[in-house]
Amino acid sequence: MDKIDKIASYIDHTLLSVSAVPADIEKLCREAVENDFASVCVHPSHIARAVTLLADEKPIVCSVIGFPSGSTLSEVKMIEAMRAVEKGAQELDMVVNIGALKAGDRNKFLHDIFMTVEGAGGVPVKAIIETGLLNDDQKKLACDLAVTAGASFVKTCTGFAPGCACVDDIKLMRSVVGDDIGVKASGGIKTYSHAQELIQAGASRLGTSSSLTVIRR
Repeated sequence: MDKIDKIASYIDHTLLSVSAVPADIEKLCREAVENDFASVCVHPSHIARAVTLLADEKPIVCSVIGFPSGSTLSEVKMIEAMRAVEKGAQELDMVVNIGALKAGDRNKFLHDIFMTVEGAGGVPVKAIIETGLLNDDQKKLACDLAVTAGASFVKTCTGFAPGCACVDDIKLMRSVVGDDIGVKASGGIKTYSHAQELIQAGASRLGTSSSLTVIRR
């Protein structure tokens, strides 16, 4: 089977609305099971409910750290990661310190990701680099440093800042991290054809709140 034929298995079925209520999380989890999505991605406050709903089911629970600005103190991100894992999160999407990268403070940028990775205690961490705020050299540096700090994935965007998932960024990110690190495309993925292009470019995971639309050809 061609990998595009199982596109649902690439999708982190995402609901990060601040107004989400328990019924919305229940719907999200039901859709993830029915469509064989890779995971649901929710705010930390919804982890426990999602874990209960997905017990013994294939989709896993992903949550976000330092979301959406990445400006949280590194030690707070570490604690947030620890608590998220304690609640049952199996993957974490953390927003990097964009300001540190743009200021050329590599050590601060590295430390920020490393602290989250430490807090995660072996649970995979996806480093969101906000491609829409960076030039190509900064994107390459962000990916390289994220891998050095122990991130398991690099990810394009939160969807809350300028920029969106695009083929050129996925190719660039994949060229930097190689084959052993995940690349997650996120931000504005709303069609099957767009998702298909991103996977062909090297994306190993897709984050979208339009999952049901995406899987329709």
